[in-house]
Amino acid sequence: MTDDLGMKDEMINPEDLDRLIEMAWEDRTPFEAIEAQFGLKENKVRQIMRSSMKASSFKMWRKRVTGRKTRHIAKRGYVFGRFRSAMQRTR
Repeated sequence: MTDDLGMKDEMINPEDLDRLIEMAWEDRTPFEAIEAQFGLKENKVRQIMRSSMKASSFKMWRKRVTGRKTRHIAKRGYVFGRFRSAMQRTR
């Protein structure tokens, strides 16, 4: 059986849902980390956040994460899974 998010009920338990929401709230956790742990793309995370929060909380969260460079690994300066500062010289 699938729920309204298109996910199987057994795929996400309450503890995982709490962890997913916690990771999504964190400013420094990229969506790729959430996808690696839970197998959910950014759009699915947004759907879960929308259905799990009050409308005002969801709007506040979306305002915070929209356009934020830290929400995606490619925009953060990660190289081969490791952070590299823009000030750091390459070898």
